[in-house]
Amino acid sequence: MSKVFIVSGCRTPIGNFQGQFESYSASELGSIVISEALNRGNIKPEDIDQCIIGQVLTAGQGQNPARQAAINSKIPNASPAYTINMLCGSGLKAVALGYQAIKNGDSNILVAGGQESMTRAPHCTYLRGARLGALNLSDTLLSDGLTDAFNNIHMGNTAEHLAKSYNISREDQDLFALNSQMKATAAMNNGYFDQEIIGVPDKRSKVLIVKDEFPKPDISIEKLGKLRPVFDSTGTVTAGNASGVNDGAAAVILASSEQISEKQLQPLAEIIASAEVGLEPICMGLGPIGAVKKVLEKATWTKEEVDLYELNEAFAVQSIICIKELGLDPKVVNITGGAVALGHPIGASGTRCLITLIHNLKRLGKQKGVVALCIGGGMGIAMAVQVC
Repeated sequence: MSKVFIVSGCRTPIGNFQGQFESYSASELGSIVISEALNRGNIKPEDIDQCIIGQVLTAGQGQNPARQAAINSKIPNASPAYTINMLCGSGLKAVALGYQAIKNGDSNILVAGGQESMTRAPHCTYLRGARLGALNLSDTLLSDGLTDAFNNIHMGNTAEHLAKSYNISREDQDLFALNSQMKATAAMNNGYFDQEIIGVPDKRSKVLIVKDEFPKPDISIEKLGKLRPVFDSTGTVTAGNASGVNDGAAAVILASSEQISEKQLQPLAEIIASAEVGLEPICMGLGPIGAVKKVLEKATWTKEEVDLYELNEAFAVQSIICIKELGLDPKVVNITGGAVALGHPIGASGTRCLITLIHNLKRLGKQKGVVALCIGGGMGIAMAVQVC
């Protein structure tokens, strides 16, 4: 079977909820990163065999948002596209599906990625369920994106469950959040994200948006300590030590080794292995533990061989536990900050984390990396890559 390479990739800046991308749909953001990934990889749209895009919040967004993004980025009608939903793992699962498609010979070159506008998630109701009287609206952002379907609790309550189960203090969570913010701020100031980001024009002013909107460079441990718990009045999870509600998109171009040779492409990295696991839904934040162990086994790597890890920071508490349980050196995890600082556009984060990982590896002259995310409903996903 062919080896599978990441030829190119990019992401938008990450926008706040009702922030800098409030006028953009998810598929519009998706088409921007797809077009730029094609451009960076020197790939023609007609060379693309298929497009696989993760998106969680699709209610009211029109048929098959992945197809919308593909067509609007000039990929021909003849190339199919489909949208996948694995919640927070969607963006990385899209890449894993692309990896499998090339491995088994179904595709030679394809687009994989994720896109999300949490701002655009609509409120809805089941009109056919009531003949008379008032109707209650459901916020699809919460119901479809952030609520555990089995325990009917917010993702934040699963984080509170882990904090109590593992005795992780508020102070430890706030310190983790502060470190994430400091790393992200330093990365932005040093231009570390510049190569992975494609600017997005503001629809009104036409000014190019090139910076992540969510980081808080003026944060302090004192400011974090003043925030009230969000999900449990006696709990420890706050808006400061949890990831944000955000908008953004990211995409990569995958190609077989034969296409790399034939088209004389210069790939960024090779995908070595991918893996997924399941666990108890209320413990969803622990998903990266099993996923990382499984992908290391498939890659035949030891954890010490891995130069950098990118573990999505859904919540500070689950990140703390995963790093500890995996026995990782915190100095090689999320070296430019994570979702607590950068934000978490749920369908896009998996691809965003992958792209950030690859750029950090290349910038530091390192080779091996692992990316992983926890997933609502009790799952985890991971991927091992090696830069070229």
